[in-house]
Amino acid sequence: MESKEKRTDVNELGEFGLIDHLTKEIVLMNPSSVKGVGDDAAVLDYGDKYTVVSTDLLVEGIHFDMMYTPLKHLGYKSIVVNLSDIYAMNAKPKQVTVSMALTNRYSVEAIEELYEGIHLACKKYGVDLVGGDTTSSPQGLTISVTAIGEVDKDKISLRSGAKPGDILCVTGDLGAAYLGLQILEREKRLYLENPGIQPDLEKQDYIIGRQLKPEARGESIDYFEKNKIVPTAMIDVSDGLASDLFHICKQSNVGAFIEEGKIPIHPDTEKKALEFNMDPITTALHGGEDYELLFAIDEKDLEKVRYMPFVFIIGEVIQKSDGIKLHTTGGNIHDLKAQGWKHFEEKKENREN
Repeated sequence: MESKEKRTDVNELGEFGLIDHLTKEIVLMNPSSVKGVGDDAAVLDYGDKYTVVSTDLLVEGIHFDMMYTPLKHLGYKSIVVNLSDIYAMNAKPKQVTVSMALTNRYSVEAIEELYEGIHLACKKYGVDLVGGDTTSSPQGLTISVTAIGEVDKDKISLRSGAKPGDILCVTGDLGAAYLGLQILEREKRLYLENPGIQPDLEKQDYIIGRQLKPEARGESIDYFEKNKIVPTAMIDVSDGLASDLFHICKQSNVGAFIEEGKIPIHPDTEKKALEFNMDPITTALHGGEDYELLFAIDEKDLEKVRYMPFVFIIGEVIQKSDGIKLHTTGGNIHDLKAQGWKHFEEKKENREN
């Protein structure tokens, strides 16, 4: 009798478990390879500064739905989500490449619209589109963007530098992008059930905009540079605040506590979460696709950060043995769970780039 070859479903490992599994045998052989898999971007040493490189895929039906995603917005977002990874290294993006695989149902005019958004993002963030590739696909549209940036060697921020006593901060507000997705999915379902119905999107521009046209926090990197701040650890919030905090804690071998009442939530987000019978703090912790920056700073930089626009102090780095905790507004302390979007699940309930 023939023995059956073992088959492990990728869902058993999840995205990050799969990455760990596939990359555990990697050994960096070149002195120029400073940091490989495990951060927001690879770090390469080619001269006076570090070069940082990050690549992301956006796949139709997984990361975007053409029923409610304008092509111009999609082009813009495809650039921004990659630039966010570069900023998460405390670096400044300089170039991008864009590659696509697409079916013949996309016309030249449609791709021109997509590229209009790409060019708009490149212009806003001061990056050059320097190349890419285009090929046919048997199904849908796939976009791959590689972003390249640079940073002074003494200013690089990795996920692995946080230490007990550091202060945890986050930019902007959280949870809106996830709720924007819920609104769009709801309107899609209603339309499919009744094609004559008009979408109800009034007074929801902010939430929907956070999903369809996010922005990256380049101004935060400018503030760090101007005020001589180097975050001890940093990551962009794409999987959800909780999951991304876990990444920092794992890489830095530390624990953390965050205070529920200090997690920034936009009033529109809070209102819409309650309308959907969701806990606003749950959407902020686990929603994903916010593309804000979660970072740790040394205590000596606390006063500088207090004056930083759109930044909120949410907690502190602690010893690993003390765990990763959430202090609720009711005075309770809970173990924080990482429940962000898992890429290989079929449902799109919790998502990220």
